[in-house]
Formats: sequence, C-alpha cells, structure tokens
Amino acid sequence: MCNDFSNLMQSEFEMSMMGELRYFLGLQIKQSENGIFIFQENYIKDLLRKYGMMDAKIISTPMHPSSSLDKDEQGSDTSEKEYRGMIGSLLYLTSSHPDIVFSVGLCARFQKNPKESHFSAVKCIFRYLVGTTNVVLWYRKNSDFDLIAYCDADYAGDKVERKSISGACHILGDALTTWSCKKQSTIAFSTT
Repeated sequence: MCNDFSNLMQSEFEMSMMGELRYFLGLQIKQSENGIFIFQENYIKDLLRKYGMMDAKIISTPMHPSSSLDKDEQGSDTSEKEYRGMIGSLLYLTSSHPDIVFSVGLCARFQKNPKESHFSAVKCIFRYLVGTTNVVLWYRKNSDFDLIAYCDADYAGDKVERKSISGACHILGDALTTWSCKKQSTIAFSTT
C-alpha cells in the first residue's frame, strides 16, 4: 500500500516536470497571462488537405439557417465510406468548435445511403472551416464564476421523423463549458 502511494506521488512529480501542456489528444492548448486557449487549427488544416478543400471558397455559416436535409430518395448516391469518414472527422472537431455541432449532427443522420445533397451539405461545413481555422475557445483567468444555461427546442424540426431538435449550452463565467444538440426521442404533439 505504501509502495503504491510513493509510486503515485513519483509519477505525479514526473508529470509536473514535463512542462506546460501544449497538445493533448488533437487539441492545441496555449496558456497565457489572460487565460487558456483551446483550438484545433492543425487538425482542421489536415482535414482540409485530406479532403482536397484547402482552396475551397469560404462561406460564413456551416449551414444556411433555412436549409433542411431529408432522405432524398431520388438523389444520386455517393461514397458511403468517404461520407462516414468526413462525418467522423467533423464529430471529433466539435470538441473545440461548438458552432458546427448542429450542422454535423444533422448530416450524421444520413450516414447510411448518403446522397449527393448530403455530401454537398458536408462540403459546406468544410468550406466554413476554411475561414475559421483560427477560432479558439478562450477560458479567461479571473472571470466571474456564474453558471448560465441556455436551452431551446424547435417544433418537429426533423423533416424525416417529425421529431423536435433540442439544443443547450452551459457557460461558466465567460467560458462555454458544455454544448449539445440532439434530436428528441419522442414526437412532439404540441408546443406546450
């Protein structure tokens, strides 16, 4: 028992001697006097290179607010493997880019038998990322410690199953700490 404790203390001491954390599981971390910055600039650039989107035209939003996707059964088929790879990469990116959570979640619903319209929507997200490679999450030092939560849901916004889509975020001080967007499990029959 005593040996385990001394081993634990030794490993914690060794970890503290490694220096300032700069890179962790694909997240780039920069610590400064103003706070901590978390971003995935290198990961985004690698993704854009991988899918040939480095020189794509920049757009200002990941998805147009009025756009909606459905099964598009009449649309032409596209590569399921490539589509799933793009979606998986984008899902990992949502850990530092809460601005794409809704768009990626919507596109992720069509991983089985994706159509050209779905593929175009995913490419729009990549075009948005071309212009936002330097976006960071900033956790300021000495900010207030107030917890604020926001949530909302639409009414039957999912065109395929007519289910509502909920979104929520939690802000601690000035820092966004958690965010989510998901399709509800039941069908809403009223707006109350």
